[in-house]
Order: sequence, then C-alpha cells, then structure tokens
Amino acid sequence: MPLNAEVQDEITVLVHGGFEDAERIVEIIVDEMYEPGDLDEGEVQAFVAQCYAALEHAKRSWPRVTDCDRLDHAFDQLELQGVVCLQNAGYTQSDGYSDIREELRARTDAERFIGYCFYHGQDLDRAVRGGGLLLAFGPLDAAQEHSLGLEVGQRVMRALAASGLRAQWNGSFEERISMPVFDWKCR
Repeated sequence: MPLNAEVQDEITVLVHGGFEDAERIVEIIVDEMYEPGDLDEGEVQAFVAQCYAALEHAKRSWPRVTDCDRLDHAFDQLELQGVVCLQNAGYTQSDGYSDIREELRARTDAERFIGYCFYHGQDLDRAVRGGGLLLAFGPLDAAQEHSLGLEVGQRVMRALAASGLRAQWNGSFEERISMPVFDWKCR
C-alpha cells in the first residue's frame, strides 16, 4: 500500500505534535497503526524525514514565543501551585487519568499536589490540526470534584491567562477548559 494522503497526514500530525522522534513515528505508523507489511517502511522513513525537514524550515518563521511555549509556562506555574500537569497524557481521557496516577506514584513530592491538569493524544491531534486544545482538570480526590475541582479549574484559568493564553470554561466540573484558538507550534 503506497503512502496515500491519509498516511501522510497521520505522519505529519505526529511530526508536528513534537512528542515522538523519527524512529518512534516510523514504528507507530508501520507496526501499530497499520498491519505489518501494509506499508513500505522505507517510504515511511523517507516521508518522516521530509516532514522533519519541512518543520525545521517552518520553525525559522515562528514567533519567538509560541502558544506551546505559553502553555509550558502555565503548566510550570500550576505545578508550583500544587497542580500536577501532563502534556500528551495517553491517547484518551481515561489514559490521561492513569498517567496522572502513575506520575504521582513516581514523584517524591506527591503529597503537595491537590489537583491535576492534562491533555491527551486525541486533544493533541485536534490541536495540531487547528481545532483548538482542551484541558482536563480536577482534584486528586474524586469526592471533591464539585468543590476543590472548581478551585483547580480556576487556578488553571488564571495560569493560562497570566501566560497569555485565552481560554473558555463554563465554571463547572462537567466541562473541560477549552482554548478554541491555539496555534500549535511545538519546538
């Protein structure tokens, strides 16, 4: 099966996402997304290299500070405020919750955290494609979703605003925080 437009698009999104290196992207495409033998690994490697070259060229015209840089800053500030933050946490929201639990188990300072904030792989895919970015958030104790969870949401909103990002949220725990205009440029 030659590299059709769909395969090329999937590769481009993975490259622009900024979380996987070339070798891992080839593995994802050739071994995980498609059946072994469906794609020519050499063609995939060549297209991945082409995408990385195009991305490096595009970076020259990027602003000094991108929305991704602003999000990094917001997440750093939230960590200082007791909100553990993860980027590209699993592929689904359920995976993201699991990744948060794993992250906290691995930390020596886990007791200082009161809440979490993350986006997952599907959110990343949407953001890279220009569809905005959604953030999940909440308290570490699920029994406090409608009290402390709202405080975590407010902290996230303040950190995003202080970092220069515009976000929307209806103020309830049932809705994730949305940044409908997010220009994904990850260095």
